[in-house]
Amino acid sequence: MKKLFTIDDFMVAFIAALGYGFGESIARLSGWPEIMCVAASFALGIVLEELISHIIFSKAVQKDKRKRILIFAAILILFLASQYISTRFMGVSMLENLEEEFLYVVGLPILGLAVNFCLLWYRRSKIRELYGDGSEGYVFDLSDEDIEEANRQNQKISGKYDAELAVKTRTGIFVGEEYKETICYLGIPYAKPPVGDLRWKAPRPLPPSDMVFEANNFGASAIQVEHKGTILKNHRQSEDCLYLNICVGSEETEAKKPVIVLFHYGDFTYGGSADPLLYGANYVIGHPDTVLVSFNYRLGIFGFIDFSDVPGGKSCPDALNLGLLDQIAALEWIKENIAAFGGDPDRITAVGFESGATSICMLAACKQAKGLFQRAFVFNGNLGTVYDTPDGSRELANALLKETGTHKMEELMRLKTDELKAAAEKLWKNMCAPTRDGVRFPVDIARAYQDGCASGIEFVIGISTDETGVFRSFLGEENYEKLISAGVLDVLKHVEGPAAKEVLDYIRTETDASGGLEARSKLIEQWNAICIYYSAEKLSEGGSKVHVMYWNEKQLIEKLGSGTVDVAATLLDNSEALQMYGGVMNEDLSETLQSFLEKFVKGKALELYPNEIKGADAFDWEAFPKALIVSDGEILCDTIENRLTEIEGLYTLFPSGTSH
Repeated sequence: MKKLFTIDDFMVAFIAALGYGFGESIARLSGWPEIMCVAASFALGIVLEELISHIIFSKAVQKDKRKRILIFAAILILFLASQYISTRFMGVSMLENLEEEFLYVVGLPILGLAVNFCLLWYRRSKIRELYGDGSEGYVFDLSDEDIEEANRQNQKISGKYDAELAVKTRTGIFVGEEYKETICYLGIPYAKPPVGDLRWKAPRPLPPSDMVFEANNFGASAIQVEHKGTILKNHRQSEDCLYLNICVGSEETEAKKPVIVLFHYGDFTYGGSADPLLYGANYVIGHPDTVLVSFNYRLGIFGFIDFSDVPGGKSCPDALNLGLLDQIAALEWIKENIAAFGGDPDRITAVGFESGATSICMLAACKQAKGLFQRAFVFNGNLGTVYDTPDGSRELANALLKETGTHKMEELMRLKTDELKAAAEKLWKNMCAPTRDGVRFPVDIARAYQDGCASGIEFVIGISTDETGVFRSFLGEENYEKLISAGVLDVLKHVEGPAAKEVLDYIRTETDASGGLEARSKLIEQWNAICIYYSAEKLSEGGSKVHVMYWNEKQLIEKLGSGTVDVAATLLDNSEALQMYGGVMNEDLSETLQSFLEKFVKGKALELYPNEIKGADAFDWEAFPKALIVSDGEILCDTIENRLTEIEGLYTLFPSGTSH
């Protein structure tokens, strides 16, 4: 999509050449010394180049074809007039200046391209040296100093502090830290610590406070399963984990800025906002007119478990969806306090990946979350991965009793955090996930979408072609096999009749060709894609404005997969973090997708006019059922139904799907 050199660049070169040529020629005819002739040449050339660049690359000109044509025509007329004047009265031809200028203007991008190619080759070689063929999954080469710095904790401030970095909220005064052109406020509590008697209880609001706190370090991550390829096993964990982080541009503005709220990924059992992939500073540096927020919420058996069948369990009626209630509490705190950081509480976009995306999809159907966000960018959010009844979550509670040797709620409440964490490590494959309980969340969310429950929310919905490879890299081979086997059984529960035969035949055929695990992984990948697409279809039918993104980029090291990790880094401009995860950023693609994200959060049309991103063509991201297809570093807009699955029988599971 990006081009090395455009017609607009040529037009700028025309004017610059005129400036360089006239500046030098006039100075020489005036008898100026050589050094003054050179200075005059550069002065007039640079001034005219800046002036014409400002005109040509302005939104007013780039959006209107007629204005571009008129500007180009005026430039050509100006050139012809200059050529006539220079040859008639000065004895100088502008064509010579143009030739030199074009060599300069074209040569620099080519040189830059060569340098970037060398740097890219170097980065790729270092990554391949660390990862090999990628069979070991994600590997993090962290020093003791890195880990120590990441685990520093905020302190209460009793003396003097920098008032210019301090923000007063209802729940306290928080003193942030400057980072390049941003100010970051890390580790701000948004609810009471869910510890002691508040374990497995709904989040409670913090009381008003005028106390002053540092906001320089991330709060503790949630207690989580420490899979082989998860980076946050190096970060401190605690039940006291309800913290958020805010990143703003360092220059104040009168206008309130749109707010992006990041929901982290992690299969509801791991992950957190301290993951370098989710750092917000780089995005805010490039887009200082936005505010970016990330946060933690309870995970695993601390956030998604139903104690209804446990003696005394009725004292914890909200336990089955605590992680989602934490998310609502975070959004409520943001809506109440974000104006103090320069954000607009009425322009909030929820951005989520994988389990974070699934969470947003559920909140979009929840009355309690109504009005807390106006837009949603959800990547690989699959409602098929959550429970439709509390039965599975209750089975998890019974397994927890057995694993810990307890018999009633009172005994569970007395267990130490470490004892529960050890149990969670053993029970992770029993699946901790939210429940569509029929109370806060509709049992049939797709139907609720179709009936318009989310009609006030605009969506971007992302689908990946290799997310299972990403899971393998996080979980490690053994745990990944268990997850895929459980996923296949779940799919088969939903399949019957002719579709069941097609699915089984597919697994059999693919197993012969590529091995059993690969066949089952492909089935899960296709099942997820169809489920996500089905949600997009229902949202569109219910009146929501929906755009779909189909991610088909290939990872540098194929076995690491391509999906959540790549998209998160690409959208947030976290190229160094992506290298830690075995990938290399496509800078052109990142710039384009960031531009779309910025337009989305500002409520603008998802379209690029010519050279809005310099060197990029005009592009219109059409609404559903068309999709933005990202593949091999290029983007196009087309339908994707024929890309979702090789098993036609899967479509029959969705009555209003693409097969009818």
